[in-house]
Amino acid sequence: MTHLWIDASAGIAGDMLLGALHDAGAGLDRVQAAVDAVVPGAVLITATEVRRAGLRARKAEVTPVIADQPRRTWRDLRDLLAGAPRAAAVFARLAGAEAAVHGIDPEEVHFHEVGALDAIADVVGVCAALDDLGVTTVSASEVAVGSGFVRAAHGLLPVPVPAVAELARGWRIRSGGPATSGGHDTRPGGLGELATPTGLALLRTLATTCEDLPPMTLAAVGVGAGTRDTPDRPNVVRVMLGAAETVPSTAADAVVLEANIDDLDPRLWPGVITALLAAGADDAWLTPILMKKGRPAHTLTALCRPSAADAVRDRIFQQTSTLGVRTSPRHKTALDRTFVRVDVDGHPVAVKLGHAAGLIVQAMPEFEDVAALAAALGIAQRDALARATGAAAAAGLTAGARLPRTG
Repeated sequence: MTHLWIDASAGIAGDMLLGALHDAGAGLDRVQAAVDAVVPGAVLITATEVRRAGLRARKAEVTPVIADQPRRTWRDLRDLLAGAPRAAAVFARLAGAEAAVHGIDPEEVHFHEVGALDAIADVVGVCAALDDLGVTTVSASEVAVGSGFVRAAHGLLPVPVPAVAELARGWRIRSGGPATSGGHDTRPGGLGELATPTGLALLRTLATTCEDLPPMTLAAVGVGAGTRDTPDRPNVVRVMLGAAETVPSTAADAVVLEANIDDLDPRLWPGVITALLAAGADDAWLTPILMKKGRPAHTLTALCRPSAADAVRDRIFQQTSTLGVRTSPRHKTALDRTFVRVDVDGHPVAVKLGHAAGLIVQAMPEFEDVAALAAALGIAQRDALARATGAAAAAGLTAGARLPRTG
């Protein structure tokens, strides 16, 4: 199984990721052919070696060959991307984020610069590069999003811009400020935009896990350059490609953090759970309880690795009204896990397989892929889940079946 890890600790943009994948070995001829299949003869894709803060990197350049670039809606793009389902899933996620920000139907989202030819080339090109490299699974680091303000089609916007903030839900992010200032940006005007909507939509669609560099036998490293050359840090995206190591089915230490809370506005709970997951919790949940004097309340519980306990505990104190958090060790036994992609009406959906002794124990489509499928097909999420589950079963990905070969 070939795994790709994306290092977005300095930010991410579509052209930066494309440059990194090309630097790792993806052929530009394969990328150009995929883009030409969507927008024939519209752009020319080239790459040059550059320096960013003194380090070598590959800069991908997308040059429009035709001058007229129409202002496209998601409906227009979906028709263009009928033969590129993974790229369509990226734009479906982006359309959903823009629709949420502006309070409109995704079908009516106008992509402005995101719908231009260079963005189409970035998205389609990245997906083609993954295929050329034989990538089967993708994970990524936390994302540096920047700070300050940026001028966009809707005027001056705070960083992260609204679409990036929407796309980042459930993912670890930070501003990316100078390490010498304790991780906080202290310069007037801020860092600017380090993560673009296109770049983050690609990461959130392709990567299934936010994690530090996972165990792998490293085969290739690629470095993709952004446009700016900042002297204090390399403006690059790195990718690392290799054979993933399967996590063994052995008991692993874990920590449970708990707090009983009876005075928090219930409308705040969804945001609390999201914040704990972003802080490093593997899972977080609420249990209704009855406290002294008959007061209704909730027990907030978070499960995490010992290394993440301090950060999760701090987030509980920040996000809730509790005055204390209970901590207890746990022993956790985990199934081996792997991902297999299935095709659902022309769209890829990752299926997470829990397995032991070569047999599938659990098989479940990844819900973010299901949500993207629902958006792409214009159907309810429950119907998309049913189709994805059916496709998994048709592919033999069911409990008790033999684990398929993945490479």
